[in-house]
Amino acid sequence: MEYNMVGWFELPVEDMDRAKKFYEAVFDVQIHVQDFNELLMGWFPFADGKPGAMGSLVKHPDFYYPSNTQGPLLYFSCEDVAVQIGRIEKAGGKILQTKKLISEDVGYMGLFLDSEGNRIALHSRQ
Repeated sequence: MEYNMVGWFELPVEDMDRAKKFYEAVFDVQIHVQDFNELLMGWFPFADGKPGAMGSLVKHPDFYYPSNTQGPLLYFSCEDVAVQIGRIEKAGGKILQTKKLISEDVGYMGLFLDSEGNRIALHSRQ
């Protein structure tokens, strides 16, 4: 393959300011929000030409609904799952699974609910 299978992701939110604050605190990044009338998008930072998918927080009352049990599970890559897990509760989320070894070949994972009630996972090699 010449590209990664996932090219874009969108995380549903009910409160854009709360979600923006949560993700900025957990990942130590800045999220830029744009208002497209009925649709609000909070852009995650991206590195052009680097591995991984780009994406945003999205708020639209008719099309996006946060879920803690339904739909796909998005994994955010990080250097060490423990760092982000350590920031989850202080930022307003809930830890569902602390850092856990998947296997020596695959690495580690963690699982949490974000400030909006979305089930999100983390992955790291260490």
